[in-house]
Amino acid sequence: MDTKIISDNLEKLRTLSSMISAKESEVTELKKLQEQDWNDIARNKKITALGDFVATYHALVRGNEEFLELVKLFPENELLDEYKRLTSEFDEFYMKTLLSDKYDSNDCVINITAGAGGTEAQDWAEIVLRMLLRFCEQNDFTVEVTDHLDGDGAGIKGASFTVSGHNAYGILKSESGVHRLVRISPFDSNSRRHTSFCAVEVVPVIEKTNLVLEDKDLRVDVYRASGAGGQHVNRTESAVRITHIPTGVVVTCQSGRSQIKNRETAMQNLVSKLEFLHYENEQRKLKNLQPVQMKIEWGSQIRSYVMCPYTMVKDHRTGHETSNVQKVMDGDLKGFSDAWLLHGQKG
Repeated sequence: MDTKIISDNLEKLRTLSSMISAKESEVTELKKLQEQDWNDIARNKKITALGDFVATYHALVRGNEEFLELVKLFPENELLDEYKRLTSEFDEFYMKTLLSDKYDSNDCVINITAGAGGTEAQDWAEIVLRMLLRFCEQNDFTVEVTDHLDGDGAGIKGASFTVSGHNAYGILKSESGVHRLVRISPFDSNSRRHTSFCAVEVVPVIEKTNLVLEDKDLRVDVYRASGAGGQHVNRTESAVRITHIPTGVVVTCQSGRSQIKNRETAMQNLVSKLEFLHYENEQRKLKNLQPVQMKIEWGSQIRSYVMCPYTMVKDHRTGHETSNVQKVMDGDLKGFSDAWLLHGQKG
């Protein structure tokens, strides 16, 4: 047991006092709005999340202060359990304090696209979709699938879904990039090792924007939704695809039962995507880096999932890795998300 760690944690907590004050003010303002409309579910959840965050901060400050007094009175072996609890809770809380970028608290849209490679790549895209949906479930996020394109025989060619919840973008942004899989292909009769790629794009939902889109810059296509069928799906041209001609950015939506609803969702996603790309480019200019290309293109992988000849999942940006591939496939991505947040602090 190292009491210096408790002292250091307490000092870190005290440096966060201005952040806590700002969040307390935000809760006060949100509660005033809540009195006018108690049915805003998203706002109610945010109030709860911010309230829990502030309460955890104050509890940790008191707990660490009291612990430093207790070590003067009791032997270490009697305080070991409390020491482990305090350090564990501090680590969990500290990760949440790193979610402070402009859009970290926003909802987000995740787009998954299978790479070249036919059935093998499409199967990998579906595995990644399942992995991310499990991760969202573990974080108590609400998910709505807005687009789903089945693969040729197995897997998916692509999918899009909206994730709602406090800090959804901040927690999931670490997944944005190209994911690489190495395994013995179940679709190869000769049982050869294959490498497959899948692109994941994570974009925050941005509701307040000054961005104005002109009709001449948009191409809107409607088509029949794909899927398992039913009373409505596949029977009318309700699915919508919108292309922003100057940038080549494309968004689609087919989850709603009406073309109007799908068009509204697609337009919201398009505005969010263009606003965020503009924000990213401005941030890169401040750092004297090349702007991000607006066109979606394949890049180098951010993470490799190796199932043969050994098992390993490794993030090439942070160096975080684990040999428990199955646990990761079941949605255990917290280690990778936390490592990415800490990596941002260094960078």
